[in-house]
Amino acid sequence: MSDFAGLSALVTGGASGIGRATAALLAERGARVAVLDLDPSGVDKPLLGYRADVTDDTSVRAAVAAAVADLGGLDVLVNNAGIGAQGTVEDNDDAEWHRVLDVNVVGMVRVARAALPHLRQSEHAAIVNTCSIAATAGLPQRALYSATKGAVLSLTLAMAADHVREGVRVNCVNPGTADTPWIGRLLDAAADPAAERAALEARQPSGRLVSAAEVAGAVAYLASPLSGATTGTALAVDGGMQGLRLRPAATR
Repeated sequence: MSDFAGLSALVTGGASGIGRATAALLAERGARVAVLDLDPSGVDKPLLGYRADVTDDTSVRAAVAAAVADLGGLDVLVNNAGIGAQGTVEDNDDAEWHRVLDVNVVGMVRVARAALPHLRQSEHAAIVNTCSIAATAGLPQRALYSATKGAVLSLTLAMAADHVREGVRVNCVNPGTADTPWIGRLLDAAADPAAERAALEARQPSGRLVSAAEVAGAVAYLASPLSGATTGTALAVDGGMQGLRLRPAATR
């Protein structure tokens, strides 16, 4: 496909995981792509890499301005940068709550705020925020993370309403548990990594983790000019976790 030919895209958190898969797919489908990341040293051509800390407004504005200048404009923003958190409401102190909210929610605000003046000049402007199944399903030991992703879902809807008449579409993608470096680190830290992986796979009706490439495909769908009538939508990529309620597998 070449639906992004002639378009420019910016992907935050694009040096690894879902962000990297998304950046690569958009480039494959014709876009000029810039990646913003805390460590863009591993970003290879045709992708362009820029260092940015989404908790620092000055850093974000400088990186977005540099990327847009090099790209020659901006049509698509993928707000993907984020961090994880574990525990119930009792397990994280105020500082950790502020830290994770600052990255996962306010970080998206900072990047969108810097990008919107450029997006308004595009005929195919789109923002896709990386949300999570945690926004719509109660997951154990994920209180802080779920709170941030619930905020991202609401933020997406509000942004879609604010900017639809400016020609800027805003959607989000809600991955289930994805096979990313962050999940890999969680598994490595578990007492029984194999058992923990099996438990994560079992809670998704498809019986496996979501791949980064599958999430990237959903992001590309929402960002594509072919989806010009789609805005204010949350697209679940979760192996059926959001809506399916299967009966237990028959024993033999």
